[in-house]
Amino acid sequence: MATMMMMMKPIGFQFSDLKKLRNPYPNSPLIRRSHEPNHGLLQMSQDLDRSLVHEFNPSIPIQEALTPPSSWYTCASFLSLELNQVFFKGWQAVGCTHQIQEANSFFTGRLGNVEYVVCRDENGELRAFHNVCRHHASLLAYGSGKGSCFVCPYHGWTYGLDGRLLKATRITGIKNFNVKEFGLVPVRVAIWGPFILLNLERKGFDQQNCDDNVGMEWLGSTSEILSTNGVDTSLSYLRRREYTIECNWKVFCDNYLDGGYHVPFAHKDLASGLKLDSYSTTIYEKVSIQRCDGDEDFDRLGSKSLYAFIYPNFMVNRYGPWMDTNLVLPLGPRRCKVIFDYFLDASLKDDEAFVAKSLEDSEQVQMEDIMLCESVQRGLESPAYDNGRYAPMVEKAMHHFHSLLHQHLIK
Repeated sequence: MATMMMMMKPIGFQFSDLKKLRNPYPNSPLIRRSHEPNHGLLQMSQDLDRSLVHEFNPSIPIQEALTPPSSWYTCASFLSLELNQVFFKGWQAVGCTHQIQEANSFFTGRLGNVEYVVCRDENGELRAFHNVCRHHASLLAYGSGKGSCFVCPYHGWTYGLDGRLLKATRITGIKNFNVKEFGLVPVRVAIWGPFILLNLERKGFDQQNCDDNVGMEWLGSTSEILSTNGVDTSLSYLRRREYTIECNWKVFCDNYLDGGYHVPFAHKDLASGLKLDSYSTTIYEKVSIQRCDGDEDFDRLGSKSLYAFIYPNFMVNRYGPWMDTNLVLPLGPRRCKVIFDYFLDASLKDDEAFVAKSLEDSEQVQMEDIMLCESVQRGLESPAYDNGRYAPMVEKAMHHFHSLLHQHLIK
């Protein structure tokens, strides 16, 4: 095995690529792990975090309820609790099928301290692994691309896209080494519609097993509602845009979930194309759906708009010939990344003027939202603010989001 050679195009990055990697928590302490040596301090931190959870009471009716305290949005250790209790359990959206359409294609990502790679092997099988070499923990792949294997840039250990260790360099003399025990660590992966999902829970599973129930597990009763309202594979993938925002990840979610409350004040151009008096919100198990009618002459938005928030951090916006998705990733207690993927009716994807104007209008909305979110984060850190109140007629989805968070954080 140590000297096994194969004709292959490797996947990996050069040492020059290492400088591209950035610490996603530049202004924050590293996320603690349960196996860190100072268990006493860690337990005290966890107890404090859980006491902060109880400062929000989801059983109080929205008409009387206070919002979660500002500490939910500013405390570094509270984010660690969220990662362990929310993001590392259940299905999480991480990308779209366009990224791995062909055999031997892959893309990488990071959620908290979990580095992962999603790929299709040479037979077209969808797979996902922790993006970590089993030798000395170097990352294996970076970004996205195509290749027939993963080659570690540190010591050249080589893995197939099925996760098997194919080559271990210079291990002559090693004892009690079982090749089968040193393959890549798998991650549960599935597809729903055009979306790639991961489940990071560490439990046994058969990666070849088809996750027939993923729609119900991820979306509950809204699986059929979304698929029959145009959230499907019929649209063509167009492009991606990414934004790094100086706010807690929940601030972006809250802004999305205020039932159009801020639209006439912050998005005047957008508001001109919407009939805001038609705005409605419907709450489901782990999804909330906001709907609004549009002006027939406003061709980007169309006559109907649907905005689905999929707990905890994924949003699907279906309007006119467009669909865009927003994936919110925490980068620290006061910073997040938001990834936008744009899809369009195939008949319009070559209409350059229409596409350019639509994306320009979308960009304007994002810039306006970024300004709002960063302003809110600064206000949350002021000693003048602790809790707020809900506007009961429009902020039902926000209250639902906070209640789900509370439910998962106390488990």
